[in-house]
Order: sequence, then structure tokens, then C-alpha cells
Amino acid sequence: MSIDASRMKEMLRLMYTIRYFEDRACELYTENWEADNFLGALHPSNGQEAVAVGACSCLNDDDYVLSTHRGHGHFIAKGGNVKSMMAELLGKETGCSRGRGGSMHMFDPDKGLMGGNGIVGGGTPLALGPAFAADYRGTQQVTVCFFGDGASSQGPFHEALNLAALWALPVIYICEANAYAVATPTSEAVSVPNVADRAAAYGCPGVSVDGNDVLAVHEAVSTAVAHARAGKGPSLLEAVTYRMTPHCMVMNEGRDADEIARWRDRDPITRFEVHLCESGIMDEAQQQDMQQQVAELIADAVTFAQNSPYPDPASVAEGLWAT
Repeated sequence: MSIDASRMKEMLRLMYTIRYFEDRACELYTENWEADNFLGALHPSNGQEAVAVGACSCLNDDDYVLSTHRGHGHFIAKGGNVKSMMAELLGKETGCSRGRGGSMHMFDPDKGLMGGNGIVGGGTPLALGPAFAADYRGTQQVTVCFFGDGASSQGPFHEALNLAALWALPVIYICEANAYAVATPTSEAVSVPNVADRAAAYGCPGVSVDGNDVLAVHEAVSTAVAHARAGKGPSLLEAVTYRMTPHCMVMNEGRDADEIARWRDRDPITRFEVHLCESGIMDEAQQQDMQQQVAELIADAVTFAQNSPYPDPASVAEGLWAT
């Protein structure tokens, strides 16, 4: 599938933005932790940038995305505002969820971002809602639902995929297969070699793809999106990748150092940089200029977040339904 040069440059910019955001968010988390200011959970997505960017580059603004506990990359890749996300991390009123949600609950309905979920696999049944609504209205919108290896063994995942296939709903389930469910290796928790193999039980396409190759992810998701828009129902994609950081900021690294090093050699950003240079689309100087621009963007987001006010305690009940 042909992708023009300007679009590939934008994909790299988004991958840089995710990586720089995650690195700065981790620094802020540590600073706040040491100051006895707990910010809740924070799950970095370093190493998984190609999945978010490759998938969301196939979508329109009005398509839907349901995220996970490790969802900062999805938010950025779908066009979410980094200032509002940084403010949300710090619990500020200017955050995308007004400081009420934190890292795992990033919403922006105007961008089709339907939020993350702290429940493993919690987004898989929720994705049926916007998918059914789009099908009912005949809008041609699709829904992308991200989830992890561990969620593929949860009951709601199987129920959701069954119903999506039964009703031919326009939903694409994307497993970010990063080899671990927290600290449990996938091989010890998933009964099949590839999560994508589970699609066969529900009569829908199942495809496994190199999740550290942004163009490969883009091509696979583009096919699934076309399948869904044509009214042919769901697809299950498995993007094989690896997170470069521990599960979350309050856990120590327990994985083998050699394993981590091998995957760092397959860094999706470095691989894409090399591809763009070898293709004559960008040179190293242009990439460095782009990195500087992204660094300034993230710095501005931090300043915005730090200078934003905390929510007024009197407004704590705003937005809640009366019982």
C-alpha cells in the first residue's frame, strides 16, 4: 500500500511525540512521587509507538478508538491534545477529563477517543456500543479497540468478538502483544501461539503483524478498516511488539536484560528513521529538527499543565448522574 512522503513524516512526528511524552511523564511522575504527591498509576508505552500510529493513521476523525491502561500513545496518535493530556496526568482542571481521570482515563469525544480502562479487557465489550451505533445509523464509521495479551484470555473479550461477528459490526480488535500480562509471559497464559488464531473460532479474519513496523501495522489495519466499512464485520489483529519499560512506574523490572536488549535493537522509531533516510524521504538533520520541535511541544505541555489550576473541590459532583 502506497503512503506518500508527507504522511510518513507525520507518522514519524507522532511516534516522536509519544516517546517524548512518555519520557517526560515518567520524569514528572518520579518528581511527584519523591515529593509525596501520588499521581495514581502510570503505564508507559515506550516501544509500542508503531502500533498506535500505524493503526490510527488509517482512521478518520469521526472513527472511534477505545484505549487501555497503557493508552497515552493511542490518544496522541488519534489527534488528542498533548497539553490537555499532560494536565490530566497532573490532576488539573484543564485536563481532558478535568483532572478526574488521570492516566488511564483519557477522553476526547470530538476526536472519537472514548477513553481508556483500568479493567483488563474492559474496553472490548464497550467497543460494541459505538460500533453498533455506527452500523445502525449507517455512517460508515469504524471502531478500533486496543487490548493486551492478557485481555485475550478474559471472558468479555470472547463474548465481544462473538457478538461483533454475529452482528457483523464494524469493529477492529487490535491486540498489542507485548509478550507479558504485567509480569506473566504470554506463553504461560495464552493457549495458542498467536492471539490472532483465536479469530477462527468466530469466523472473522485474524492477522498477526510486526508491531514494530509502523508501515506493516498501517497496511494490516487499512485492510481491516476497509473490511469493516464494507459491512463485512470485525477483524482481529495481533501486533507483535514489546514495551521497553517496566509494567508501570511502581514496579521494578523483572524481565531478562538480554531479552530487553534484543528488543531495543528493534526499536520501532529507529527502524522507521532508517527507512525514511534510506528512501530519501528525510535525512538525519531533518529528523533532528523534528525531534527538537517535538521536544518544545512537550515542554510547552508541561508548562501548561503545571500552571493550570486544580479542580475546585466544590465541583466534585459535576457531571455525575443523580441517583
